[in-house]
Amino acid sequence: MQINAADTAFMLVAAALVLIMTPGLAFFYGGLVGRKNVLAIMMQSFISMGVSTVLWVTVGYSLCFGSDVGGVIGNPTDFLLLTGIAVGDVYPGLGIPVYLFAAYQLMFAIITPALITGAFAYRMTFKAWLMFLVTWQLVVYYPFVHMIWGGGWMADYGVLDFAGGIVVHVLAGMAALATIFFLGKRRATDSEPHNVPFVALGTALLWFGWFGFNAGSALGASEISVLAFINTQIGGAFAAVTWMLLDWKIQKKPSLVGFCVGAIAGLATITPAAGFVAPQGAMLIGILAGSIPYAAVMFCKKRNWDDALDVWGVHGVGGAVGIVALGLLATTQMNPAGADGLFYGDISFFVKELVGVSVGIVWAFIVTYVLLWVINKVTPVRVSEAVEQAGLDSALHGETAYASAD
Repeated sequence: MQINAADTAFMLVAAALVLIMTPGLAFFYGGLVGRKNVLAIMMQSFISMGVSTVLWVTVGYSLCFGSDVGGVIGNPTDFLLLTGIAVGDVYPGLGIPVYLFAAYQLMFAIITPALITGAFAYRMTFKAWLMFLVTWQLVVYYPFVHMIWGGGWMADYGVLDFAGGIVVHVLAGMAALATIFFLGKRRATDSEPHNVPFVALGTALLWFGWFGFNAGSALGASEISVLAFINTQIGGAFAAVTWMLLDWKIQKKPSLVGFCVGAIAGLATITPAAGFVAPQGAMLIGILAGSIPYAAVMFCKKRNWDDALDVWGVHGVGGAVGIVALGLLATTQMNPAGADGLFYGDISFFVKELVGVSVGIVWAFIVTYVLLWVINKVTPVRVSEAVEQAGLDSALHGETAYASAD
C-alpha cells in the first residue's frame, strides 16, 4: 500500500493535538492544587513527555505492536530502538508511515500515566514517581495496548475501544484509586484550587487536543474520523452542561470549575465510543458522563477517599461508563467495522465489553498497588509531613510558582 498524503497530513496534525493535551493537563491540574504545589504537579506531567518518549522508542512500541507473545504482549526485539522500520514503510492496512503510527501512539503513552498524578497531588516523592512512571507503563499500560490495539487476546475476542476507554481512562482511573488507598489522606492545608483561569486554560487545551485523540483514532481522514469528531464535541458539551446543572442544584451556584471538570468527564466517557455510535448515542453518553461520574466524585468524598483531583470518578468511572455505553449503543450503521450493541440486538458484544473493562479494572488496581508497595521498599513513596506542609514546589524542586508577598 502506498502512503496516502491526505491521511498522513491528517495524522501529523492529530499527533500534535494529542501531544498538546499533556501540557493542557499540567495547567488543568496546576490550577486545581494549592499555590505551594503548582510546579510539582505540572512537573509530573511534563516529565512524562521526556521519560515516556525514551521508554517508548527503546522498547515500548515493540512491546505494544510487535509480533504477539501469548496474546498479552508484543515481542520486545521486533522494533527495539525502532530498528526494523524503514522511512518509507507503510503501516499494514493504513495509508500512513509506520513512524507516524508509532509517534501517534506515543502521545497516548505520554498522557495516560500523567492522568494518575491528580489523585496523589501533594503526597508522592519525585523519585518514586519516576520509578512508577516507568514500571507502570511496562506492566500495566503496554500489555493492554497490545491486548486491545496490537493484536492480543482481547482484540481476537472482539473487545472494541475506539480511543482508550479501557486502555487510557479505566487503567489510569483505577491506578489512581490504588494510589490514594496506598498513600492515605493529605496533611496539606492549601488544598483548594488556587488559579481557576489555569483550570479553564487547561480545559481548553485538553478539549482542543481531544479532537486529535478521538478523531485521529480513525487513523486517517474519513467519514469515521468526522463521526468521532462530532461525537467528541457532543459528549464533552452535554456532560459539561449536565455537571454544571447538578452543581447548580446541589451547591446552589454554577461554577466554572464544575463546568470544566464535567467537560473532561464527558470527553473521557465518549472516548471509547466516539467512532462507533451515532450522534444521538453520543448525546445520551454525554448526559450519563455528566451525572454518573458526578455521583462517583460525591461518593468518593463521602467515603473520605482522598482523590485530590477526582481522577477515579472522572476517568476511571467515566471510562467504564463509556465502555458499557459502547456495548449498548454501538451500531454498524455508523461504522461497519465496529459492532452492534445490545440495543441493536447483539448481547454477545455487550458481554465482551463487560469482560474487557472488568479485566482492566482488576489488573490496573491490583498491579498498581503492588508496584507502589515494591517501590516503597526501594525509596519512600510518600513525602514527609514537613515536606508536605512546606509544599512540594520548594521542598522537592527548589523553586516556587509565585514570588513571596514580602
